[in-house]
Parts: sequence; C-alpha cells; structure tokens
Amino acid sequence: MSGAGVYLYPWDAAGDPGCAERIAGLGVDRVLLAAAYHTVRALTPAHPEHKVVTADHSAVYYQPDRARWSGREVQPVVATWAPGSFHEGAQALRGAGLKVYAWTVLTHNQRLGTVHPEISVVNAFGDRYPWALCTANPRVYEYAATLAAEVAALPEVDGLELESCGWYGFEHLHAHDKTGSSALPAQARELLSLCFCAACEIDYANVGIGPAWLRDQVRTALEPIFAGSPDAFDDATIAALESTLAPVHAVREAAADRFRAEVVSAVREVRPDLPILLHTHPDPRRVGANPGADPASLFAQSVGPVLQCWGSIDDGAATVSAVAQQAPDDVPVVASLLAVANMGGRVESLVKDAVRLRDAGARELRFYHAGLASGSDLNAIRSATTAWNEES
Repeated sequence: MSGAGVYLYPWDAAGDPGCAERIAGLGVDRVLLAAAYHTVRALTPAHPEHKVVTADHSAVYYQPDRARWSGREVQPVVATWAPGSFHEGAQALRGAGLKVYAWTVLTHNQRLGTVHPEISVVNAFGDRYPWALCTANPRVYEYAATLAAEVAALPEVDGLELESCGWYGFEHLHAHDKTGSSALPAQARELLSLCFCAACEIDYANVGIGPAWLRDQVRTALEPIFAGSPDAFDDATIAALESTLAPVHAVREAAADRFRAEVVSAVREVRPDLPILLHTHPDPRRVGANPGADPASLFAQSVGPVLQCWGSIDDGAATVSAVAQQAPDDVPVVASLLAVANMGGRVESLVKDAVRLRDAGARELRFYHAGLASGSDLNAIRSATTAWNEES
C-alpha cells in the first residue's frame, strides 16, 4: 500500500551515516523532515555524535534565499546549531530511495513573536502569546506564504507537510510551563485563545462585533474560573457563550481560510504539482499545531489532511472515516500515530492501530517520531508498517 512515513528532525539524519539506511529498513517510503521548526529540546538516541539537541529558538534548517526576503521585516532565522542540516539530511535520505516531505511549522514561532510582539496573539486581558503568530495579521500570512513557497522550491523536496497553518492559541508545550492549562475547562482554554490584536479587532468591527464589548464578555466569563468556582461553566453559561461566540468564530474561520489560501497559492506558484498536506482537525474551531479546517475546503484546494490519532483509537478511526468519506480519489487522507513509548505512545498496539486506521479510510500513515524513538519503538514501527502494507 505504501504511503507510510516517519518524522525526523534534520539533526537526526545530518552527521549520522547510518540514519538513511536505518529509516529505509523500517519499510516506510517517505520521511517528514523538519525544514522550519519551533523551539525544542530533543533526544537523539541513535545518533553517533550527540544525544540531546537544544534548539533554543524557532528557526529554519536550510539556507534562505535572501533575494526572496529582501525588504520584508518578518524573516526566518537560520539555525546556528544545525545550519544546512535539512539539505544534508534530505540528500542522504533520498539517496536511500526515500521521498522527503518538508515538515514546515508556520504560526508557532516563539522567536518571531518575541521580536515582533505586535504580530502575536493577544488575549482579552492584554496578555501576549509570543509563541503564537496571529493568523489574521497580513504580515503573518505574508511571512507564512513566503516561507512555504521557499521550502517548496528546495530541490530536495518531494512534498510539503504544513503544521500550525492556522490559529495557534493559549496551549503551548513550553519549557517549565506553569499555566496548569490541563486543569482549565475546554471552554476556558478556547476563550483564552481568542485574539484581540489590532488586526483581529478590525475584523470583529467589520462584522459589527464591538471589540471592547467582546473583550468584556470574555473577561466576565473567565473571572469565575480564576476565582475557583466549580460551576463557572454550567449548561446555561455555555449555551449563552455559544450564542455570543458564533459570529466571532465565523470571523476567525474566515481569517484561517484566507491564511491557508495565501499559503497554498504561494506554493502552487512555484511547484504546481507538489503534494501539499496539512496538519488539521475537521472541527474548524480547533487551534494549535493541528488547527481546524472544513475538510471540503481542503479538498477543493487539493490539500490532504493529516489527522492526529494519538488519543483514543476509536475516536481517531471515527475521525478518519468521516473525513475519508468526503475525500476525492486524488487527495490522500493521512493518519498520524504516536510511536514513542516514553511519550505515551501505544507502541504495544501500533500494528493493530495502523490496520484500524487503514481500514477506516486512511490512504497514508505517519509515525511520530523516528528520531526520538528507542530501538524497541523502531521495531514496533517496522511491524506496523509491514501490517499497513499488507492487503486488507
């Protein structure tokens, strides 16, 4: 069946002469290699020269075309800890017969949100989220479109897989995080993800939503949560919030659609036939690394959804099935599984889960993450890939 792939950071492949053959030996036919990525501290258990890499700010792992970025205030930064590693890693992987899809993170960028705070998400209390660039800001979608087009033009790239191509919000897997976000109700996290930057306030006002009024509504709804009230979001409150927020979400969905269209159009201009995949969820209100989008709108752009199935396999299979039923024959629906036991991956059921997702309608499969994986994790990926490739 093929279409199985693993995620890698460029420093996993660069400098490791055995990496390409090790990955090819898993039975996959492609690698999702990070070309632009956010801040991270990562283990590299199989690398012969290093075991921990600290990427202390968001960066790109190739050499940008300075002519392309000339005159643009918001620009990517080259990784000083691994410059050119995307090129080196991609060439080695392709030499082993593997396709290389450039894994590219867009609106999750701590460095750019810190250097240019005015383009980051700001909540109803005026707090900035430097890790989250605002999807509605024209400078952000200009940056994202330029970045995606540049990555697509790299000669080593066989496809493009976009992460955080849409709204990023409150939740952030940040070092030494002290927000206790898991204790907040989902509705509170959603309210804390609404943006009130200048661009968003203009969008709200254009459809008759008073930004100051909306900010007060959000603050009023959240204050009981911060005060510790267990009944802050009872059924009546949630129903009232849904009524208030319906036009707000319509504005945000329109902004996300505009953002995504800009990015896809920019890629099509440089590589018309390049496969484009998007980390997403079919609920348009989702924010984060897999921001929501209506599957029909993706299929209309010939963009394939990558659906994260890291939680309940029943939920994952149901989501894949619902999206696959809408998919045209020429656009793949992709399912992603967490394959690192120490990160909570269901390694013992990876074979069964891979087959379950295939039978639900997934045309391609992703395993996260071969560079972080232990030897036993890699063995599980190999077994799951074998099962995936067998006829159902």
